Amino acid sequence: HVQLVESGGGSVQAGGSLRLSCSASGNTYRTYYRRNCMGWFRQVPGQERERVATIGRDGWGWVADSVRGRFTISRHNAENTLSLQMDSLKPEDTAFYYCAADPRGVCWYSVFPYMGQGTQVTVS
Repeated sequence: HVQLVESGGGSVQAGGSLRLSCSASGNTYRTYYRRNCMGWFRQVPGQERERVATIGRDGWGWVADSVRGRFTISRHNAENTLSLQMDSLKPEDTAFYYCAADPRGVCWYSVFPYMGQGTQVTVS
């Protein structure tokens, strides 16, 4: 069983920055965390969930066009953690942000099997 816990959300003015963190745990998960594709998704009530950024087991990262140049995803395998640095935030970045993991090891699936409870980001 995999548990993902996000932290770092909050309220910020436009142009500001926030850093989201995700801690992954589980009985045996720590032994193969590094094999997972990890990602961040976001959702606004009434809208579809949006893939924001992913990072593969090889460390190769991808970010959506809407956040490219402003958001950076990184992973820290020794600590089983994932981060999302968000700079130059815009009001349209306001959403609930979720950490996600895919133990299949690749990042091309549209649905990740494991997802955290999420953290709210509000940009005014």
